[in-house]
Amino acid sequence: MISRLSHMTIYVLDQDKAVDVYTNKLGFEVRNDMKMDGGFRWVTVGPRGQPDLELVLYAVAPGGALDEAAAAHVRALLEQDKMGAGVWATDDCRASYEQMSAQGIEFLSPPQEQFYGVEATFKDGCGNWFSLTQRA
Repeated sequence: MISRLSHMTIYVLDQDKAVDVYTNKLGFEVRNDMKMDGGFRWVTVGPRGQPDLELVLYAVAPGGALDEAAAAHVRALLEQDKMGAGVWATDDCRASYEQMSAQGIEFLSPPQEQFYGVEATFKDGCGNWFSLTQRA
């Protein structure tokens, strides 16, 4: 049976920019950055406190599960900041909001009380948006 999630793909237009954002603005660490067959770049990052999770910063291009038409659709969504990727947990949403804002992260909504806790939403600058949530 499945025991845990180890890797998750986040589509990006520019892997260098994504590595910069995820490491220098969001505080993640690079786990892998290597060239594979055919020049394919395998780059993963992850939160420092969650060593068993790797986010694959996947440059959108035809190949694998994406044909040219699908890659074009994903690129278009990223260019419009329309890819929603998930929820990041934080112990203090308001403090994280202030710190991330100071790092240049753009927020779609400031921290707000919700029935499940305090939530803010932000864009990663690579076409994806996330919830930043402090559980109640």
